[in-house]
Amino acid sequence: MTIQTPLRPGTTKTGSIRSVDADRTAGRRGGNANWPVTVVLVLCALSILVPLYVTLTMAFKTTGQAVDGNAFSLPAPFSVDGFVQAWELTDFPRAFGVSVLVAAITVVGTILLASFTAFAIARNWDRRLFRWSFFYLLAAMFLPFPVLALSQVKLTGLAHLDNPFGVALLHVMFQLSFSVLLFTAFLRSIPAELEESARIDGASTGQVFWRLVFPLLAPMSATVGIFAFLASWNDFVMPSLITSDPALQTLPVLQQMFQTQFSNNYNVSFASYLMAMAPAIIVYLVTQRWVMAGVTQGAIK
Repeated sequence: MTIQTPLRPGTTKTGSIRSVDADRTAGRRGGNANWPVTVVLVLCALSILVPLYVTLTMAFKTTGQAVDGNAFSLPAPFSVDGFVQAWELTDFPRAFGVSVLVAAITVVGTILLASFTAFAIARNWDRRLFRWSFFYLLAAMFLPFPVLALSQVKLTGLAHLDNPFGVALLHVMFQLSFSVLLFTAFLRSIPAELEESARIDGASTGQVFWRLVFPLLAPMSATVGIFAFLASWNDFVMPSLITSDPALQTLPVLQQMFQTQFSNNYNVSFASYLMAMAPAIIVYLVTQRWVMAGVTQGAIK
């Protein structure tokens, strides 16, 4: 006995056969791995994982094990002497506090200024001034700090901002362009009717932003904050040029200053590196889902 599968409404028998063939072809294509892309991704992953593995193993070795010429061997036994020496040698708590202060000011300042700017631009896009302001900010993305380093060093010195607060202020300024781009794209996906309803109820522009728009920007605010934190925490060039007092330097700069004192104590060097980059790795691992979600939502429109 033959059982016939009912056709979908509006389709013919020939059309259904073609659709089945297309599905089978798509399934065969989907089952084939894209080996060139896979190989490239594996190599990219190894370029990150191998140095991280070496850093972990070297940090937990003794001084004798660290100089035996075998960086890939596991520490036997595990030792935390490198961490103790790095903690004392670089005055890690003070440098860590300076880095946290700079990163916190950068994150808060970037989120607030970028959200203000993006809200004004997105809701006044038909006005030439706001539209060209957006293009001006985008153009600033093509100006890296080394190009403007001399002028920034001179200005911060004249304004007495050659300290961590000046570094945080410059971090905010250099993060503003990219953050405004993300916020503007996200704001275009929020219906303007919500704001119109709030204005009909008597809400001012400030009340509309703080009570309605800013809470809706939470996913993108998390994304912008994470990018700002990573850029501020890992920056070396700007603090080294701007901050005049060596006692107020951030972790990356302080490690470079004490590099000569590490000598051949590779376990101390790698322990110091690991302590400095651990906060950034932990923050990214914990918040990576917000990064992907925010960028995806901001790219919808």
